[in-house]
Amino acid sequence: VNTGIQRGVAACYSIFALLDAEQEDDHGQRSLEGANGAITFKNVSFSYGEKSVLNDVSFHVEPGQTVAIVGRSGSGKSTLVNLLLRFYQPDSGEISIDDVPVSEIKLENLRDQFALVSQRIMLFNDTLSHNIAYGKMASSEEPEIIEAAKAANAWEFIEAMPDGLATRLEQDGSNLSGGQRQRIALARAFLKDAPVLILDEATSALDNESERKIQTALDTVMRGRTTIVIAHRLSTIEAADKILVLEAGQVVEQGSHSELLDKGGHYAQLYKMQFSDCS
Repeated sequence: VNTGIQRGVAACYSIFALLDAEQEDDHGQRSLEGANGAITFKNVSFSYGEKSVLNDVSFHVEPGQTVAIVGRSGSGKSTLVNLLLRFYQPDSGEISIDDVPVSEIKLENLRDQFALVSQRIMLFNDTLSHNIAYGKMASSEEPEIIEAAKAANAWEFIEAMPDGLATRLEQDGSNLSGGQRQRIALARAFLKDAPVLILDEATSALDNESERKIQTALDTVMRGRTTIVIAHRLSTIEAADKILVLEAGQVVEQGSHSELLDKGGHYAQLYKMQFSDCS
């Protein structure tokens, strides 16, 4: 009984926090119908209070390209994603998708163009089916959910569960392994079928065996989509079309994996440091 009361109180705190949250400003008037996924940052700067985080950042991503963003902790990698999704507004410069400034797009419509998979996976005390369909609940049929689970390399372990898709997850999916939670998140992203996929340190907490299984699923989910990868393990982004290297809030290098290694600059140094730590 005590445990039930504690859970009820915790749930009430969460509900009240949600009700008390300030509504996000949304001055956007335009809508995108199925974006192609071209993304441009032009002279973007951003600060948290007095602390400069990004300084005059510019880059372009073509539709369907995979672009990886690397750099030391605190270099501004995740801030780029937060600005793209309009969790924050830049101090200066412009961010656009398909040549439309994100500030002019209705917030809900803008975020519909993205599927985000991060290290922190939000899973709910509900069925596996509903967890996968989250974000597309009204229009998802079971065959689509199964297809998404297969694409994410999750169907095998789902099928092995006594209730399959009807299996009820504990809060945060605590009855699943880390690798299984990530594959549910990938299935969710596949089902959403957004033109842009963002992977924010999506495999950094996994062991090597789990990461290999996830990488197979990623190859399927990324196909045909613009993909932005924020990575800690440089081995996971060697096949990216373009790699951006952030240092103290600035793009100091960009190019392919082989080009940047040949250059012998910041990326080559990061790569060498990481693999010497592993040996």
